[in-house]
Amino acid sequence: MAIASQTSIEREDAPRSPKETLPTMYDLPSEDPEEPGLPDEFHDLQPQLLSRTLQLLNHSRNNCFTASDLNLYYDVSHPFWYKRPDWFLVLRVPRLYEGKDLRRSYVVWQEGQNPYVVVEFLSPGTEREDLGRFVSETPGVPEDVTAEERQQPPGKWEVYEQYLRVPHYIVYSRYTQQLRYFQLEGGVYQEKPIHAENPRIWLADLEVGLGIWEGTFEDVPSCWLRWCDAEGNWLLTDTERERSQKEQLQAQLHQAARNLLATGMEASQVARILGLPEERVREIAD
Repeated sequence: MAIASQTSIEREDAPRSPKETLPTMYDLPSEDPEEPGLPDEFHDLQPQLLSRTLQLLNHSRNNCFTASDLNLYYDVSHPFWYKRPDWFLVLRVPRLYEGKDLRRSYVVWQEGQNPYVVVEFLSPGTEREDLGRFVSETPGVPEDVTAEERQQPPGKWEVYEQYLRVPHYIVYSRYTQQLRYFQLEGGVYQEKPIHAENPRIWLADLEVGLGIWEGTFEDVPSCWLRWCDAEGNWLLTDTERERSQKEQLQAQLHQAARNLLATGMEASQVARILGLPEERVREIAD
């Protein structure tokens, strides 16, 4: 009786995901030595103010990521192509990369989420890339593109509109205090009107506004972009919130001291109860 031989069949492993096979932020360069640095100090301070005043009702700070001047890798077909937005916001990603590390760059095929808001600050010579087809005096008229340009990586406008499909794209010139807002509709950017009063721009899906605030940030007086609520009230930075809370607590303690003193209680006893210096209680009494 012949016994049929059994041949083993090797099972192929399941295809690996792009997150496992494509470069991560640890593999891609985080800077280009030949690329010039920030054009001015404004490009350093303004993004800080945007990040520190951003408060979203439906998104926790630990589930959002904001960055400025960070390499943004956007195309799996050309993994070394990147842009460096002046400021951008990503929703539904952890503040830290994989919850444990500061980002060296932002790699969309690893993170799984594209930027939701991008802000660019115009500098001399950057208008063409920042404003795309809207750079001409007649909005919406595309400029001619040479064959040589077609072989180069796309400009910021094309990347934000066609590759990343960023819903909200905002451009601001501190030289003219001109603010322009482009919203993605039907796959292309449409310019939206800017209101005369704050909020100049209202992002309804994020329930937050953006306006131009004239004030001092980090000891520098200027006209800054700043987030606000629907009534145009400026959202506070972390340090401003802390200072405001301390001021409110002091005001409450002082009012409590006045109330106790009004009952005829001695200043020394009020000071012990409220934990205030007796000299301060006597000043309140006067």
